[in-house]
Amino acid sequence: MITLLTAVSLLVWVYLAAARGGFWHTTERDDAGPAPKTWPSVIAVIPARDEAEGIGQTVRSLLLQDYPGSFSIILVDDESSDGTAGVAERAAAEAGGSARLTIIAGAPRPPGWTGKLWAMNQGAERAEAKSPEFLLHTDADIVYQADLLSRLVSQALDEGLVLSSLMAKLRCESLPERALIPAFIFFFQMLYPFSWVSDRGSMTAAAAGGCMLVRRDTLRAAGGFEVIRGSIIDDCALARILKRRGPIRLALSERVASIRSYSTIGDIRRMVVRSAYAQLEYSPLLLVFAVAGLTLVYVAPVLAAIFGHGSTRMFGLLAWAIMAVVYLPTVRFYRLTPFWGPLLPVIALVYTVFTLDSAYQSLRGRGGVWKGRVQGR
Repeated sequence: MITLLTAVSLLVWVYLAAARGGFWHTTERDDAGPAPKTWPSVIAVIPARDEAEGIGQTVRSLLLQDYPGSFSIILVDDESSDGTAGVAERAAAEAGGSARLTIIAGAPRPPGWTGKLWAMNQGAERAEAKSPEFLLHTDADIVYQADLLSRLVSQALDEGLVLSSLMAKLRCESLPERALIPAFIFFFQMLYPFSWVSDRGSMTAAAAGGCMLVRRDTLRAAGGFEVIRGSIIDDCALARILKRRGPIRLALSERVASIRSYSTIGDIRRMVVRSAYAQLEYSPLLLVFAVAGLTLVYVAPVLAAIFGHGSTRMFGLLAWAIMAVVYLPTVRFYRLTPFWGPLLPVIALVYTVFTLDSAYQSLRGRGGVWKGRVQGR
């Protein structure tokens, strides 16, 4: 029986390596299209709640874009208590772009809405008055290289995309970040292979909420944020409704970076716990399957390799080796030593604990907590 389970684990890793869209190659990147004759207007919408620490860098990097077309920013100050709006105003003044920054005070969140989506909705409604062709939905901890917006728009126009999203490169400096952040991206790519997301014939849809360029008219035709108002994983929910109306794209980028610090394991735990159980649709049955699957795929090969004999050990070693190899491109993307490759089973075990904690927090009425708000079921 143990040999059979280990063999199944090995077959799973063969499938993941060979037949799941090449998710682990990290080759989907932020390519640019040819420069258009006329550059469309773009408005960036930033939902911000208590983001004084990073909002200045975000606003400054956006206002310093070399974008040839009309570009401005709407910041929705979502009931912040740390002076977020003031920091944004000073950053805009320093960048010489005060006239292109509009700050609106967010209204109280209605029942049924998550905080971020309610803020995004208010920003999109304000942008309607100027009728931009594109909305750039971005988080308040994201910084952009100066050519990013031009590259993003040119590719969207060239490929006719209704949504073009870039996975921001997360901060990876502290030991907890080096241990856990690359795996977070690896697992996301495994769930949503980027090549499948970009494939017009595939049903797979996903996006990264830190950077999403959206056609305004398509978003409105899809029903806007009202349709997904209660979604904790709002970026993927948005991708699903938009892919029904046109092609979308998701890619990695080194031109878009998150400056949010996850200096402790607790910081990363809170990030994962906020949405892990929502990813499982708040289903105890799916939770059981997920934990069993993670144990079979990540833990069983290691146990077989260490304690098994004969074919059991061989299957375990092969599965563990494949696991380490497919993780290496993501490790290299974050410029870390290959030492982390064989440690993926331990890292996966930590994420399994986070997932169980997410379910526990949801059951005690603390699901989806972010910036002091309980938003999950």
